[in-house]
Amino acid sequence: MKKILIILALIMITTGCRQKEEPRPQYQFPTGPIQAQDDTKLLREAVQKDPRNVNAWIKLGNIFMDTSRCNEAIDAYSKALDIDPKNVDVRVDMGTCYRYTGRSDRAVEEYRKALKIDPDHLYGHKNLAVVLYYDFSDRNGAITEFKKYLELAPNAPDADQVRQEIQKLEAIK
Repeated sequence: MKKILIILALIMITTGCRQKEEPRPQYQFPTGPIQAQDDTKLLREAVQKDPRNVNAWIKLGNIFMDTSRCNEAIDAYSKALDIDPKNVDVRVDMGTCYRYTGRSDRAVEEYRKALKIDPDHLYGHKNLAVVLYYDFSDRNGAITEFKKYLELAPNAPDADQVRQEIQKLEAIK
């Protein structure tokens, strides 16, 4: 019995004296800008090999837009539109980039081109409304575009906000 107690005491002493190992941190793969840089490099290589690769130009433009590199996005979107001039989504995105670079007149131009191709493009109407009012003080033009947006998407997630914006604009004399 004494031997068992001695063995148990030794086991408790040796296990109690060991330091617990800290869990090793797991490697986190980088996300965000590093991934965008990698994608940008691959896409640049793709358009260098095939300058008519419209999808690569669009993806490159989207990455530039998402990382607030709007002048580079405009360049990429322009190349995509040289290949596919009727791509309404690209025109609307390029219009937004023009606005962010202080060229609201070009933004309006691109939104109007997009809406000429697709009169039912939701964000063409909404973005045009924003630029018309906030950059050019065109209250009536903005109201018209916001109303068209709601006509096309009365249950859009931001419909209540757009309705409030219309009410605010209509209240201005």
